[in-house]
Amino acid sequence: MGRTVAGEGAQERGVGEGHASILPSAPYGAAEFEGSDPRPQTLRYNRSVLLCVTASHKTASFELLERLSRTPDDVAPTIVGMTPCVQGAVVLATCNRFEAYVEMDEPVTAAGAIGVEAVIEAVESATGISAADLDGAYTVHSGRRVAEHLFSVASGLESVVSGEGEIAGQVRRALKSARKDGTTSPELERLFQRASQAQRKVKNVTALGRAGRSLVRLALELADSRIADWSAERVLLVGTGAYAAVTLATLRERGAVNISVYSPSGRAEVFAAKHGIRPITADEYARTAAHSSLLITCTTATEPVLGPEHLQLPTGPAAAGCPVGAHSQLVVDLGMPRNVDPAVASLEGVALLDLETIRLHAPLEELQATDAARSVVREAAETFHVVGARQSVTPSVVAFRSHIFELLEREIDRARARGDEDGKVEQALRHLSGVLLHTPTVRAHELAAAGRADEFTAALAALYGIAPEAESSEDAATA
Repeated sequence: MGRTVAGEGAQERGVGEGHASILPSAPYGAAEFEGSDPRPQTLRYNRSVLLCVTASHKTASFELLERLSRTPDDVAPTIVGMTPCVQGAVVLATCNRFEAYVEMDEPVTAAGAIGVEAVIEAVESATGISAADLDGAYTVHSGRRVAEHLFSVASGLESVVSGEGEIAGQVRRALKSARKDGTTSPELERLFQRASQAQRKVKNVTALGRAGRSLVRLALELADSRIADWSAERVLLVGTGAYAAVTLATLRERGAVNISVYSPSGRAEVFAAKHGIRPITADEYARTAAHSSLLITCTTATEPVLGPEHLQLPTGPAAAGCPVGAHSQLVVDLGMPRNVDPAVASLEGVALLDLETIRLHAPLEELQATDAARSVVREAAETFHVVGARQSVTPSVVAFRSHIFELLEREIDRARARGDEDGKVEQALRHLSGVLLHTPTVRAHELAAAGRADEFTAALAALYGIAPEAESSEDAATA
């Protein structure tokens, strides 16, 4: 928003010499306007295109997603900083997806290709992953498909576990992070805010997610085959963030009572006091880990926080597959990147359940609930598009109304000078101006909804020499 498109199609669309132009210095209804200017005016209006580059569990390997998740905070600033036509960028990085949402100026030759190239270069710069390694691991959405995709993601429709609830918070945090870094834009603000609204509607009006499905629940369901009595388990929770709180609540629902918490960042005491469990210090960590029967890690650490040295020395072959059998310890790694060194699986009596294994055991979608949710998402995406299209023509409509009202005020002044003391001429003129404005305004919104807002803007330039001002960023963000 706010970029200037100088002279786009001006001569080709018939904006020639001699056309009067009335440019409002404020929204219509203000007292003062600039006078006529016989020179052709520069067209300035609000146009941009949305783009999404996404790598997820559907397109990329677990190893690649893990590498992408290590430095997500650097990607959005890099995209914005290295590409002048990019207005904003928001990066959504979770344990099963890495997505970059970009708003770009339009018209730009091959805008989509430029946007994808900018994202790939930024990812390569921030993560060290080459473009060759990314090739074939991502898909691209553009235009109106972007809203439907993000709304589906936020609603849990694209998750490993259909309808899982954690993704909604991750979408909100992605926008918050972009705000902090100064990389968001008015249209991306609107996109992510509407995504949260769509998610809430899906949650409220469909059955999707009502069972509280999540990766945590799925992991503990897989653990059920080896845990006869949850109340007898000695549980060590590693991590104190939002995901740790969800994990703790899920453990308690299943009957776990003997739960301790360790925080690599030193926040265990605060978390433990808040939730009524026992904090573990760094000195106690290895001993507690070795004596725990169930360990669940969910930290944002970029390096493993649990390894063989925290459990026991390897004495036998690796335990393979899903954790069933007579293992003495089950380790559940919910971290991305990995919180647990894969070598722990080589310890006798230790079973490791990580996100890659959980993904393989994800259940089929609940078809009926999913269909209803997708219907809500499609409707929300269409509304997003229509509102955005109307916003795109608003500067032109305002300029047209300002032009008509200026002419109206001139004629009213002339009528008064000629003796219109009873105001009947003024009343008639105001009625006529309303009639004249109605059909073009309606038609402008119809054209905008059909993606043809430029035709209305070009017509104003050709017929009246009107050049609408670009919509301000603040106005666009609050729409």
